[in-house]
Order: sequence, then C-alpha cells, then structure tokens
Amino acid sequence: MKKISRRIFLGAGTATTVVAMSQLLASCNQTQEQTGNKTQQSKEQTEINLYSSRHYNTDNALYDEFTKETGIKVNLVEGKAEELTERIKSEGSNSPADILITVDAGRLWAAKEQGIFAPVDSEILKKRIPANLRDPEGHWFSYSIRARVIMYNKEKIKPEQLSTYEDLANPKWKGKIAIRSSSNIYNKSLVASIIEADGEKASEEWCRAFVANFARPPQGNDRAQIEAAASGIADLAIANTYYLPRYKRSEDKAKQQIFNKIGVFFPNQKNRGTHVNVSGAGLVKTSPNREGAIKFLEYLSSKSAQEYFAQGNDEYPVVKGVSLDPILKSFGTFKQDTVDISSFGRLSATAVKVMDRAGWK
Repeated sequence: MKKISRRIFLGAGTATTVVAMSQLLASCNQTQEQTGNKTQQSKEQTEINLYSSRHYNTDNALYDEFTKETGIKVNLVEGKAEELTERIKSEGSNSPADILITVDAGRLWAAKEQGIFAPVDSEILKKRIPANLRDPEGHWFSYSIRARVIMYNKEKIKPEQLSTYEDLANPKWKGKIAIRSSSNIYNKSLVASIIEADGEKASEEWCRAFVANFARPPQGNDRAQIEAAASGIADLAIANTYYLPRYKRSEDKAKQQIFNKIGVFFPNQKNRGTHVNVSGAGLVKTSPNREGAIKFLEYLSSKSAQEYFAQGNDEYPVVKGVSLDPILKSFGTFKQDTVDISSFGRLSATAVKVMDRAGWK
C-alpha cells in the first residue's frame, strides 16, 4: 500500500488537492476492505463446520483423512441431535454449520421436516448409496448401518427357536425378553418399521403381547439388555449389533465372558429382512461453504471412509465391497429390510401412540 502524505498545500489548488486526497483515501480503504473480504472468503472455502451427534473417537480419523485429501479443515461441534437442530434453527441465516450428521433415520427425517437441510444433486451419492438409504429428494444420505437384532443366551436358547420380530409376541417368550424403554429412538424406529410392514392395528396387537413377555420393566441402554441376557435375567435381548464386539475387545475378562455367552440372530430372514437403522448427514441450507460441504458428503461414501465406519465402530457400510471388522463378520451375513427408511420418521408419532397404548414404558 502506498504511504499517504497528510500535508495539504494551501493555495489556488487546495480544493483540487483535497478532492484528490479524498479519492486516494477512499481507494485505499476499499482495497483494505476487499483484502479482508478475500481473506474471509478464503477461510470459508478451506474449512467446513460439522455439527455432529456421533460421539465416536474413531470418526476423527475420518475428518483427518478428508483434510489430507482436500486441504479442507473440519471444525467439529458435538452435541445431542435435538440440541444441534435447535441450535441451527436459532442461528438462522448466520449459522456457521455446513453439515449436520446424526444417528437414526427418524432424526434425519425430522431435520428435513424442520427445514434444516438443502437438497444435494450428486451423481456420486446416487450411484454409491442405495435409494432406500437416502432421502428421495437428496436432503440427507446414510453412511453406516446398524442392525437391530435378537441377541440370545447360548446356554438357554437355540437359534432354531427364533424366527421373526413378530414371533416375539408368542407366549412361549413370557418373562424372557429384555429391551430398553419406548422413548428410545431405536425402538421408535423398530416399531415404525413393523407398522409399515404389518399395519397399525396388527402392530398394536403385537406390541401388547410383546410387552407381556418382558423379563423386567425397560431400563438402561442396549448394553444393559445384553448384560441382562448374559446374566440370566432374560433369555433374549433386543440390541444394535455394534455394541456386542466391544465386549470381545475389552481387557476385562468378565466382559469377554459376556461376549462368549451371547449369540446373534437376524430376524425375518424368510420375509422382509432384518430391521436396520443408520447414521447419516445432510447439507445445512445456510452453509457458508456449500462446495466444500458437498465434497465432504461425497467423501463419506468413498471406500476409505466406509472402511472407517465398518472397522472403526463396528457398523455395516452402505457401500458394497467394503470389508467388515472380523468380529462383526463372524455374526454372519443377513438380508436387510429394504423399506424406505424415511418411513421411520413419518410413522414415529404413530409408533409412540401404539407403544403407549400397549403399556410399553
């Protein structure tokens, strides 16, 4: 920048000199402002702000790899799903969020309904991610799968005794089932999937008989259900697959024994398939760095990113051809329910009413 002299020579040319000086000062101020804007714009284009309700340390490796590949830094903001969506709404058009990533299809559906996401038209995402695992209008995409299965005490139950979710209403299971509360999002989505398959009336009849078979009032998380089955409090537990391998890897021998006592059964293999839920993400509609955010969404569907999901947190990948963690692989292959998972959000309120009327606490 040129050094500006503040001396003003009086005389016949004073007015002209002042005008020239004013123009030069204005030009310099404009140059400074443009430089500042370019610096801010450059920063926005080399960073994305990720709002995430996933709390897995292994995800950090994902973000580091993305930065190495693209040069775009990932700034992470963590919180509960509902808190993050409310934060984005309260921030309004000034929200720094570029991406919202969360677990459960019902939450992704709700975020879309609340106007959080903008649609993304990406051939890469359409090609890699199955249609039933993404929003039909491109507002969100799934990146990992967790199956909600029947886990059983190997000393008490043989796998050939098991068949479907619907069969868990059979009186033969009275006092033998452990499951968490009806307020849990995974259970809301499970019941929503049953409503989608069997209708509301039949699902409520099933739910009443299912609740009558509980070994104890619902309590604790999925790990608490697994431990209840291993200890003999229950014979069966309903839980997501990715919790069980953690017992195998534990240095605590007692937890290793829990793993050894529990078997995994994939329900409904002879009809619609086992219920699955997802982690997924979408582009926030007010994203300051839309281009970088879309690159991130596409990156999450890459083979290397999918391997982080599959091997870092014992989740199933959404992209075919990605190798599984050996422990997860030992559970065997299974047929997935290919229902449009958007229905979990659409039917969530109905599922809650069904569970309430059935007495599921």
